[in-house]
Amino acid sequence: MPVTAITSVGLVVMWSSGFIGAELGTREAPADTLLMWRFIAAALVLGGGWTLFRRRRLPLRAVAEQTVIGALSQGGYLGGIVWAVGLGVPSGTAALIAALQPLAAGALAGRLLGETVSTRQWVGLAIGLGGVALVVQGDLYGTSAVTPWAYGLPFAAMAALLATSFLERRARAPLAPMDAIPLHCAVSAVLFAGVALTGGHAAPPSGGGFWFAVGWTVALSTVGGYGFYWLSLRHSGVTRTSALIYLTPPTTSVWAYAMFGEAPGAAALAGMAVCVLGVAAATGRPGRSARVSPEPEAARREVVP
Repeated sequence: MPVTAITSVGLVVMWSSGFIGAELGTREAPADTLLMWRFIAAALVLGGGWTLFRRRRLPLRAVAEQTVIGALSQGGYLGGIVWAVGLGVPSGTAALIAALQPLAAGALAGRLLGETVSTRQWVGLAIGLGGVALVVQGDLYGTSAVTPWAYGLPFAAMAALLATSFLERRARAPLAPMDAIPLHCAVSAVLFAGVALTGGHAAPPSGGGFWFAVGWTVALSTVGGYGFYWLSLRHSGVTRTSALIYLTPPTTSVWAYAMFGEAPGAAALAGMAVCVLGVAAATGRPGRSARVSPEPEAARREVVP
């Protein structure tokens, strides 16, 4: 199987696992408690592995760039989504807002990175968004009162993840994922520890269910999800990687059925099929009109799995 296909499948499956891990963890503790211990554990595991097997001197510029990227990609994105849901925004609504990222990425990729987005890709992105709407439509009509500004948080989360995609592609001192992700986790651990300590939620529960959720999110969502995300950015570019995000709500539904017995309805099943069609159109082999312009020298880098 080609590397691009492996990376794409890994991204969709592992990124989707994060929503299941959040469900498992927030059944046991507040969201900020889960996020704090998730990233403390990830920083210890990945940082320890880096110290043993990858230890090398990192350029100061690279550390500074990856600190910002980590704060946005994990702190900004996860914090915005989880905070919004905690304030009462239906998870489906939050997912739909976050799914605007591929359209925004397509609109900005040409201007910022020289990635030409073809008509076929635009159609695929639009179809994919419609599929996501079908998948999450059951959550779009919540009746509980929600503070209006809370709906801005998923937009901020989407913008944070989008910004990291462009910052990573234009980094002047890029790092391989094995060097960057431990640093991202350390930055996120500090951020979420500050939030949890401020809110008085730092102490973890004693039950094993919480630590199972922490292990799940560290192994699958952090190492797997973010690892495949950065690899996909480097192999496939911003537009194609962002389009794959459309497949995460349908895949999450499959995860939820397997883990919790939550069977998707007919509309959700139809939406899954629409998502697949949209992503197939958006990520298909580009024609002559959709060639990607040569990347600047700073964007060419070693790819280490």
